[in-house]
Amino acid sequence: MESNITVTRQDRSDSLWHGPMRRILMSSFSGSVIEFYDFVLYVIAAAVVFPHVFFNNLSPTMATIASFVTLAVGYVGRPLGGVIFGHFGDRLGRKGVLVTTMLLMGVSTMAIGLLPATATVGVLAPILLVLCRVLQGVAVGGEWGGAMLIALENSPGAKRGFAASFASLGAPAGAMLATGSISLASSLPQDQFLSWGWRIPFLFSVLLVLVGMTIRLKVSESPLFKSLGLEAEKRKVPILEVLRRYPSQAALGITVAISQLTIDGIATSWAVNHAVELGADRTTILNLKIFGSIALLIAAIISARLSDRWGRRLPLAAGIVAALIFVFPMLNLIQTGTAGGFAAAVIVGQFIQGFILGPLAAFLAELFPTRLRFTGASLCFQTASALGSGFTPLIATSLVAVGGGIAVLGWVWMGVLAVCLVATLIASEGRKRDLSAI
Repeated sequence: MESNITVTRQDRSDSLWHGPMRRILMSSFSGSVIEFYDFVLYVIAAAVVFPHVFFNNLSPTMATIASFVTLAVGYVGRPLGGVIFGHFGDRLGRKGVLVTTMLLMGVSTMAIGLLPATATVGVLAPILLVLCRVLQGVAVGGEWGGAMLIALENSPGAKRGFAASFASLGAPAGAMLATGSISLASSLPQDQFLSWGWRIPFLFSVLLVLVGMTIRLKVSESPLFKSLGLEAEKRKVPILEVLRRYPSQAALGITVAISQLTIDGIATSWAVNHAVELGADRTTILNLKIFGSIALLIAAIISARLSDRWGRRLPLAAGIVAALIFVFPMLNLIQTGTAGGFAAAVIVGQFIQGFILGPLAAFLAELFPTRLRFTGASLCFQTASALGSGFTPLIATSLVAVGGGIAVLGWVWMGVLAVCLVATLIASEGRKRDLSAI
């Protein structure tokens, strides 16, 4: 049942903390926290649990690679989810999509917590794991775009960069919760943790989803979408129109978004696994990773606010330049195999990631008109997620395993970031655009 949480024209001229707008922002944030808790939970488990539970019949290196392959498969599901749910979000509205994605994410995450190990059912276990991961990817692929647009399209124009960031801010907050829950479970003896302890955080997702659904059902539809009225027939297949009429905007959006997502792939999964393999204590590393998520959250808030004053491109470019400078220091710190080196690498690296993430939601949304905004922005962000976060741990592990080492990994990463910087500089600025006129 839909409540009266909607923002009138007068409300939108006031502060973001006006009653109705505040509830919308909290809905966007809390829903994304839950979705990304579920998604990041898998990322961390892929680094410290799944090689031992689902791929224990392989060598340690191959088990890690196989686990990261399942991680990448989930990220491939994200652009698929962005296209599927973007289609319905642009044709039927944002709210219904948000409810559906949360339910799908909750069910698939709970199912992972109930999966039998390979030692019990053989090859069926990793097959079921991949299936659940794909469903997770599809769900989170639809979540981000809807949560972001509900906030952005209700907000006053001068503050929409900060408002749109609330969907992105849910990612580090969810990551903190996921990392903390796995860290707590990992304090169990090794055999108990790998037998049943790791499952508890996945099953806990059910309670979070119930809370999220209670919040989400109270939010009404985006006013900009409502203003389109009966134009649904003009957008029968939004993805085709995006690719036909806005291909350059989509290409630029994907390229810019990849920048911060490569940092995510290194810091959230590869660095955790690599540090533990080099001898660092697993629980200590997971606890330190929480501080990386805090740094990301703080930086994203700062840069999102700055983007409403200086535009989206300046903080984006500044963050990418900082990432280029920090590539080799970050990799060398991780390579020390110490808790201190890991902490310095991940905290600074994720602060830089957050500085890029803050303005990114508004930047992507302002590339597309309202009738295609859900599909276009989701396509950009989720495709970048697949290419950046999804394949980076696999590529990094493979480069190091075949003898390329940190040096080759660093130069490849810098090359990708350089391309992202060029895309940022040639993209148009959208801060002052009228969203209804795009």
